[in-house]
Order: sequence, then C-alpha cells, then structure tokens
Amino acid sequence: MDSAFDNLDAAGFLEIWQHFDADDNGYIEGNELDDFFRHMMKRLGPEENVTDERVQKLKQRFMSAYDVTADGKLQIQELANMILPEDENFLLVFRREAPLDNSVDFMKIWRKYDVDCSGYISALELKAFLKDLFQKHLKEVSSDKLDEYTDAMNIILFDNLTAGEICISSSIRILALQENFLLQFQMDACSKEERKKDFEKIFDHYDVSKTGALEGPEVDGFVKDMMGLVRPNLTSPELDKLKGILLRHCDVNKDGKIQKNELSLCLGVKPKLG
Repeated sequence: MDSAFDNLDAAGFLEIWQHFDADDNGYIEGNELDDFFRHMMKRLGPEENVTDERVQKLKQRFMSAYDVTADGKLQIQELANMILPEDENFLLVFRREAPLDNSVDFMKIWRKYDVDCSGYISALELKAFLKDLFQKHLKEVSSDKLDEYTDAMNIILFDNLTAGEICISSSIRILALQENFLLQFQMDACSKEERKKDFEKIFDHYDVSKTGALEGPEVDGFVKDMMGLVRPNLTSPELDKLKGILLRHCDVNKDGKIQKNELSLCLGVKPKLG
C-alpha cells in the first residue's frame, strides 16, 4: 500500500470515491481524476502543501500501474487493491455490494441468529449470516465467493472471537453500518418546529414496515442508534435491557409496539397530524 494512504480505511476510501463517481459506474476519468487525487492528498495530509505538480505525480504513478487498458479511466477495485490492506479491501466489497443503511436491517438479520439474545452468534453460522446480508440487497454470491468473504471476516475477527463466537459490536463495526442516523440531528439545539420535523424524519426512518408503529427489530435499531450516541460498544444484553425500559415508558397501550404518538410523548415532541 502506498505510504501516502496509510491512514485510509475502507469507509474513508468509499466516501471519497462516491463523491467523484457520481453515477456509480465503478470508475472515474478525465478531470475527475485530478480532483480525486487532490482531494485524497488534502484529506490524508492537510498540513502538507498540495501542489498541482504533486497531484500530477501521484496521478501518473497510479495510472501507470493500474490503467492497463490505457483508456484514462481508474476503476474502484483496481485502486482499492493497491491502497487498502486486504481486510479493508474486503470491507469495501460489503460497503458497495451489501450496504446496511438502516440499523433495522442489521438487527433483523442479527436476531435471526442470536436467538437466545446472548449478544453472540456462532462462528459456524457466519457464512449463512453473510449470505443473508447479501440477499437483503438482492445480491447473488457464488459459494466460492462466500467462502472467500467468510474466511476474510474470520481473519479480521480472529482476535475478538470468544469460544468460537462473534459479538454484536464487532459485527456492526466490521459490516460497515452507515453512520448512526441520529448523528445528523441536534434535538436540543433547534426550535420546536424544527424538532417536530426532525421527529417525523426519525420515526419514518425506523418505521421500515410503514405501519405507524415501531416493533421488533425497528425498536432494536432505534435503541441501538440512540444509545450509540453515548455508548458505541453497546452489547446485546444491554440493548435488550434498554429496549425493555423504553417499552415500559413509551408503550402506553401495552401492545409491544411503540406508536408514533407514544414515542412523541416520551421525547416531548408533538407530531404532525394527518
């Protein structure tokens, strides 16, 4: 890996790439290349003097190594193979092919395997777990590829495995959930009208089933993100405990769900009518 990118991980790489590959066709070309490499240099070395000459040298070095067809295009996987470590390259695949943009999606799949709510799943179940993640996004993965991904994830998680089990916090980190949805809101630093609008966005995000009530994995996802604001490494037992507390306080009609009006009362926000 080029020393200029030692501090770059899969999430940072993809964030930068997506900014320039707007049509998501897997490559960038033309003037986009100059902008791409300039942005990379500024992000990774903000104190360094990023000149046009240095940008061109970096661009030429990468293009001469990877633009084998001499078409002036740079493909995402070619660049990732060079500047990302093997494990981060594997994570890049997940961020592109099986992105988890909602904690509810993750919790639905996690609960399927963590049936005893221990906060762990068996390492032997990992292959099926990964297959479900791909199928969630209608991605068909060959058995050989799935074996490759499973082996890669086992290597990444090796130091964190306990008695052949994988914990929820490690899985969340490895499988690249998008940034906590709640981080974009500042509920205590805006007007009442803005809080109402934010509440509507938040509820709609977690109400994946669009029933007007949060239930099951939808409550899990909301609690995970809410507590993740103050405790990133939340364990599954802790999540279950906090979920129980939330239901006791918010589930007024005791139906095991959190209606929109129930959550609004808990949060002190009056929702929109209609």
